[in-house]
Amino acid sequence: MIIFESEQPLVWGELDVPLFGLAQDWHGTDVAPAAGFSLVCDAQRLWFVASHRRPAQLHPQARPGQFQAELWRHDVAEMFLADPRSGRYFEFNLAPNGAWWTCEFTAPRQRAEEVDIAMPDVATFSELAPDGSWVAALAVPLDLLVARLDFGPATLANVAFILESPRQRFLSATQLHASEPDFHRPEHFASISKQPLPPSA
Repeated sequence: MIIFESEQPLVWGELDVPLFGLAQDWHGTDVAPAAGFSLVCDAQRLWFVASHRRPAQLHPQARPGQFQAELWRHDVAEMFLADPRSGRYFEFNLAPNGAWWTCEFTAPRQRAEEVDIAMPDVATFSELAPDGSWVAALAVPLDLLVARLDFGPATLANVAFILESPRQRFLSATQLHASEPDFHRPEHFASISKQPLPPSA
């Protein structure tokens, strides 16, 4: 899983980052247009950027920039970060309108806390086009990820999407080796590889 590194602070509205496309769902059926994503670090934050060029079905209580549980019941992009040494991992949900949610797990589907706790200083951004296409971003402070997850070269990661709700199609950047959709398989998340952010065209 590539994480681009930016020497300059990233600013929403000025983002120019490469997107990787996910063009097949969990069962290998083509998804057109593909969903796009990127992971980028600047000196302060890890940015998760997600986009799709089709209208999204939003959680009815999702509000831009607000913490909201159960976003996965509707269209959402998801980022997972895991510490393979401790087995702990974080799930971040990002709705197309910038609503978000996160949870820490001590093992697959074993929550660290019973109640939802919003990670502090997370920022989200979004843009919904008239044709329904969307792009959203979630920026997480690196110091929090280092403190909570020992974020670094050993970190494992995955990106996933749930699209076309209520039918729901499940997409995963990493092959998670399960017959039915299950994003909570941190042992199959990908190793991260950092690369310089390519210069703007």
